[in-house]
Amino acid sequence: MENKAAKTPRTMLDRDAWIKGAIAILAEHGAERLRVEVLATRLGVTKGSFYWHFKDRRDLQDAVLDFWKEGRIRDIRKQTQAEPGNEVAALLHTIEVYASARNRKGIAIEAAVRSWARRDPQAVAVVEAVDAERLACSCRLFRACGLPEQEAQARSVMLY
Repeated sequence: MENKAAKTPRTMLDRDAWIKGAIAILAEHGAERLRVEVLATRLGVTKGSFYWHFKDRRDLQDAVLDFWKEGRIRDIRKQTQAEPGNEVAALLHTIEVYASARNRKGIAIEAAVRSWARRDPQAVAVVEAVDAERLACSCRLFRACGLPEQEAQARSVMLY
C-alpha cells in the first residue's frame, strides 16, 4: 500500500507574484538586493521556481522595470485626464498629487528606480520614458488652458 503521508503543499507562484515580490524588495532595499536568492527566500520558494518564469536575473529586472513603467504611465495619464473646460482643475489635481507624500511605498519605489538608473542603462531608458510622459501630459493640460507651446513646456518642467 502507498504511503500517504501528509505533504506540505508547495507554493505555486506565477510571474506576476515574482515581479510584485521583487518590487517590494526594491522599495525596501534598493536594486542591489534584487537577487534571485533573496527573492526566493522572501517568497518561501526555491530558486528553481524562479527559472520557470525568468531566464535569468536580467529578465526579472527588465520585467520589474516594465511593470513600474507601465504602472507609472497609466497613473500619470489617469491623473492628468481632463474633460474639456476642466483643465485648470486637472492641473491643480496634478500639482496636489506630485506635491503630496500620501503613498510612501510608491515614493520608495520611485526613488529606488531612479537610484537604479544611475548604474543601469535599461533603468535609465525607463525613467526617461516615464519623465517624458509626465512632461507631455502636463504640457498638454497647460496648452489646453491656452498657453503657447514654449510656455506650456517651461511650466511643465517647473511643475515636474
